[in-house]
Amino acid sequence: MKNITLQRVKINNHDIELLLSLEKSIGNLKTYSAMTDKKETEDELKESIVYFIKENDEVVGNIEYQKKADGSIYLSGLMVKPEFQGKGIGREAMRQVLEEVSDVERIWLATHPSNTPAIKLYLSFGFIIEEKIENYFGDGEPRIIMSRKKKDK
Repeated sequence: MKNITLQRVKINNHDIELLLSLEKSIGNLKTYSAMTDKKETEDELKESIVYFIKENDEVVGNIEYQKKADGSIYLSGLMVKPEFQGKGIGREAMRQVLEEVSDVERIWLATHPSNTPAIKLYLSFGFIIEEKIENYFGDGEPRIIMSRKKKDK
C-alpha cells in the first residue's frame, strides 16, 4: 500500500476547483451524487469536514462528513477517481476518518443500493443496513441508510 493521507480542503478557489474536478471525474453516475457547481461546493465546505485523499502527493479522491445536531456523524461522501479504484485507497481513507470520529456514538450514511463496492466496504467496517428510502436526495434514485454504533472497548 502506498502512502495514503488526508488533507483538509480549504474554502479557497484552488481547493474548490480541485474538488469540483474530482467530483466531475466520476461522471454522471446514478450511484453517486457529485457536487457540480462552485456555490454548492462552498456550501458543502461550510457544513462539512472535507478531506482530499492523497496517494503519496497526488490527490486521488475525497472523503467528507458532517457533525449533526443529535451528535451523530453523517458520512456524506467518499469518492476515488476511477483509475485509482480497487487499490484499497477508499478503505484506508475510511479507516482514518472512522478513527478520527471513534468517540461518536452513531455514524451513518446514505448510499445507492446498486453501489455494491461501497456497500461491501461499509459492511466490512461494521455498518448495518437500516432501511431503504426511495428518492432520498430528490434525484429519483433510492438510497439505503447504513449505520454503525460505537464499539465498546
